[in-house]
Amino acid sequence: MTRHIRHAAFFCALLLVALLVNALRVQVVRSGVYDGNPANRRDSIARYGQPRGDILVGGAAVTGSRDTGEQLRFERTYRDGPLYAPVTGFASQEYGTTFLEHTEDGVLSGTDPLLAPFPLWNDMTRGRPAGGHVVTTLDERAQRAAYEGLHGRKGAVAAVEPATGRILALVSSPSYDPSVLSGNDAGAERAWARLNGDPDQPMLNRAVRQTYPPGSTFKVVTAAAALDAGVIRDLDEPTLSPAPYTLPGTRTRLTNEGEGCRDAPLRAAFEWSCNTVFAKLGVDVGLARMTRTAEAFGFNRADLRIPYAAATSTFDTSLDRAQLALSSIGQYNTRATPLQMAMVSAAVANGGLLRDPYLVERTTRRGGATVASAGSRPARQAMLPSTARRMRELMEDVVREGTGTNAAIPGAVVGGKTGTAQHGVGNAGTPYAWFVSWAQGEREFEPGVAVAVVVEDASARRGDITGGGVAAPIARAVMEAVLSP
Repeated sequence: MTRHIRHAAFFCALLLVALLVNALRVQVVRSGVYDGNPANRRDSIARYGQPRGDILVGGAAVTGSRDTGEQLRFERTYRDGPLYAPVTGFASQEYGTTFLEHTEDGVLSGTDPLLAPFPLWNDMTRGRPAGGHVVTTLDERAQRAAYEGLHGRKGAVAAVEPATGRILALVSSPSYDPSVLSGNDAGAERAWARLNGDPDQPMLNRAVRQTYPPGSTFKVVTAAAALDAGVIRDLDEPTLSPAPYTLPGTRTRLTNEGEGCRDAPLRAAFEWSCNTVFAKLGVDVGLARMTRTAEAFGFNRADLRIPYAAATSTFDTSLDRAQLALSSIGQYNTRATPLQMAMVSAAVANGGLLRDPYLVERTTRRGGATVASAGSRPARQAMLPSTARRMRELMEDVVREGTGTNAAIPGAVVGGKTGTAQHGVGNAGTPYAWFVSWAQGEREFEPGVAVAVVVEDASARRGDITGGGVAAPIARAVMEAVLSP
């Protein structure tokens, strides 16, 4: 009898060892396979089983979470969704995440190891900390001024603080409400199809992910290159520029919108945006120096992240002299995002020093303790300090008595540059209206904001569309919002 008990006990022990070995195989050896299996919903259930952390603007949350009572319990909600969509992106149970919801997902969802005070314990218990918060650099009043200024027209606004690179406003229009994509029901599916099928592309982040021909706003770069290279030494000396200007090696004649551009000094040419003067300047500076200056401002840079990736603004490096002339006035293959052109303006305002733009000030735990902060941002010299001083002078002239008077702010020093960019086959498309600017309050020691505005479908006759008339008032509203106490 005892022998049979021993055999039974040995067999039970053998079964127990087999169970333990199988559990070890499942939990350790095969865990990756099971975790990655689409049929395994445990991760999704855990992910949506607690409220997501929030994205904050000016100390207030612009996101939230709604308890649905379903298996995937919490859905994302958005306050003023269309206003902040180019910043937050969406967090959808069905379609994933974009923009800050994507790049900061570890903090917001609670999976970032920095949020866990006892990571080994969490690994054993399969628990996760509460989602943390993401504090943005946005100025709520500037963001709203930009959004209301565009008033639903296709376009974008980017505003940065020149001395630090903090992004103060980032708006794309038309926009959408990210909350319609939060769930996984038929409504979310219909909204996804509708938004992706909309010819106006409301989910396109035009401020960061869309490039445009910058038109005459690129003359800031060309003027800086000419001053740095010594091609221009005196702002008031005639430039010996013919009008019209025959593009080198061709019979194509480049003209100006107005009169008085023949041999115009740089000051007058910049103030009244003479194409012929800047096309010739670009050729005189040469491709190598023009490329070097453009790249110092951030063109041709493929690794810019704010923290999500920005589209690459481009200045072609393989141009003949005629193409260089057109590129030097922001046409041909020259392309820029609004954020890039805000960086150009910021470099002028900051004495030639360009700081990388950034959107996240810090991340915190649910209770407010800081997890990580932005810290000091890399900087590079986009132009000589002496060149920056003269560029500020030129941009101030544009606002004081040139094409950018609509951007003037009483009591503040404002510099700007207008642009009207041609595009389409045979330049038949409605021109893009551009304005880049910076502003310094009367009691401030340095400029506090740099702005770029582009409007794609300005509501004016084609011949009347100018950056000064359409885009400058939007820039002024944004600058006033930042400067006002």
